[in-house]
Amino acid sequence: LMASYAMAHLKLDLLLKETGYKPTNNNRLRVYLTNSLEEYHPDTGTLFANWLSSEANEANHIKRDTPVMCVIGNPPYSGESANKGEWIMKLMEDYKKEPGGKEKLKERNPKWINDDYVKFIRYGQHFIEKNGSGILAFINPHGFLDNPTFRGMRWNLLKTYDKIYTIDLHGNSKKKETAPDGSIDVNVFDIQQGVSINIFVKTGNKKHHELGRILHFDLFGKREIKYEFLIKNSINSIDYKELPAIGLNYFFVNKNFEEQSKFDTGIKLNELFLKNSLGIATARDSFTINFSKIKLEKIINDFLSLDDESTRKKYDLGGDVRDWSIKYAKDDLIKSGINFNRIVKISYRPFDERYTYYTGKSKGFHCMPRGEVMNHVVNQENIVLNCIKVGRDIDSDNYFISKYLTDKSIVSSLDNCSCFPLYLYPETNGQQILGQSTQRSPNLNTEIVKEIAEKLGLTFTNEKETTKDTFAPIDLLDYIYAVLHSPTYREKYKEFLKIDFPRVPYPKDKNTFWKLVHLGSQIRQIHLLESPVTEEYITEYPIDGDHIVTKVRFEENYEIIDGDSILNVTPVYPMGRVYINDTQFFQQVPLHAWEFYIGGYQPAQKWLKDRKGRKLEFDDILHYQKIIVALDETDRLMKEVDKIEIE
Repeated sequence: LMASYAMAHLKLDLLLKETGYKPTNNNRLRVYLTNSLEEYHPDTGTLFANWLSSEANEANHIKRDTPVMCVIGNPPYSGESANKGEWIMKLMEDYKKEPGGKEKLKERNPKWINDDYVKFIRYGQHFIEKNGSGILAFINPHGFLDNPTFRGMRWNLLKTYDKIYTIDLHGNSKKKETAPDGSIDVNVFDIQQGVSINIFVKTGNKKHHELGRILHFDLFGKREIKYEFLIKNSINSIDYKELPAIGLNYFFVNKNFEEQSKFDTGIKLNELFLKNSLGIATARDSFTINFSKIKLEKIINDFLSLDDESTRKKYDLGGDVRDWSIKYAKDDLIKSGINFNRIVKISYRPFDERYTYYTGKSKGFHCMPRGEVMNHVVNQENIVLNCIKVGRDIDSDNYFISKYLTDKSIVSSLDNCSCFPLYLYPETNGQQILGQSTQRSPNLNTEIVKEIAEKLGLTFTNEKETTKDTFAPIDLLDYIYAVLHSPTYREKYKEFLKIDFPRVPYPKDKNTFWKLVHLGSQIRQIHLLESPVTEEYITEYPIDGDHIVTKVRFEENYEIIDGDSILNVTPVYPMGRVYINDTQFFQQVPLHAWEFYIGGYQPAQKWLKDRKGRKLEFDDILHYQKIIVALDETDRLMKEVDKIEIE
């Protein structure tokens, strides 16, 4: 360690001399080996080993006594940070408060604030505040610029610094970033996270109650273009855009701030619904979820009869992880009494319901079954609205409905989905307490519901009634579902819908409300495949064969096979055949249905591709034709929603 450190020290010394630096004395460079995220220690000589005590004491002197004017670097990026010392974690509490610094941050899991790069920003801020002035200059992940979870951090930085310069270098492959003109956007490093250069300046002249200025610049394009721009420019030559410091989020990126103010006045889903959770995480989908209830029973019986290693090999279970192991899964099954009535449906992907064994116990057969929400859904009459808080898919259409247990990846393979049940059921633990209500209750914020009711001149009822001038939870859900399927709404607020839970405008008036409820109800029933419309098939499956899915493809073709004859037609929009193998196909499939997205999936394609190697049974063939109707109808109904002036 000392040899490596000495070599690095020598290289730094030589590099400085190459730039023309001439030391004024023979003292060593004041560069010390230390953990920056630890507070100074007493000079005991035992901080590391004895042979490092001198180095540690010198570093302690800097931390304790020396005024720090400038902090520069490329801090480590680590979402699962190992730096959890008491000193830095105490400082980090300032970032875990709502803007204003008085309330605890209202986030269920603010773990990303604990990333190492965020800790180093807080570290630099601490020393510059202690000194009274200075500059912090880092290149680090750009997530903190607009992720809602970092709103308290952004406010805190604005409180400290006079000016904050941010050069967003983008290049986030996880978010599939492209340049504004649609051309390629490449990271300046060989990493997936987008990065930004951030320069925080504190002069000491800003008044304590004032917030600093935000100066922002976006740089997209190929890596070489970004390098050339950065080489040719300085902090003074870049054409920054000054951004307003606007709550609730205090974004450090350019947004349509006029639209933001409108968006922020809407009904936020996680504030309207009292209880929500992420969808179920099994940790072993291919083992715990099956197309067939009977096959899942056989798998469970087999699983319990085999020893652990035989099970691991037979079902390709891989190594145990923190929250899932073969032992945990077996213990959970045994304690549940091996009751196959516990095998229930799970909404796995859009229009794709499968089977799983549910106990509701964490670290069991399922890694995280989310019992706090799913217990109100399993074997209960309920509706679940599913959406993603922060999505990495390109478009802001991460919404779907379900009525069964719901998988965390129901709308995206990239991001976990949050589930909002419409009703909550009493938790009886199998025993009814005298006087305890057995009725379900709306999972809704009564204050928000009251505000809506007063604005519309309607009376809210816990269940749907035919009484005039009343509305129920299902009506409010349908109103929200319609708004979320408005193309105009999605486009207008797309930047905000990518970074936080949706905010839905309060109903404009009674007439508009009921129009949207009517359309939202149709979309909901179609997505649940409950609407009779989905059985009015627009496609056919004309060729017999083995019905095994091998290679799925779409071919635009206007010839329709009708019995033994071939008809030439001219459709009103592009249509074609969806082949499941070399000879068998569904015909008259609208191209827009084939390409239609729900979240990160194209259901008409994914449903078939997920069944590669499987034989389509009669019910499967009918089910796929229902999916095509549902997608075609969703496209039509979204256009109808757009005819209504929502705001």
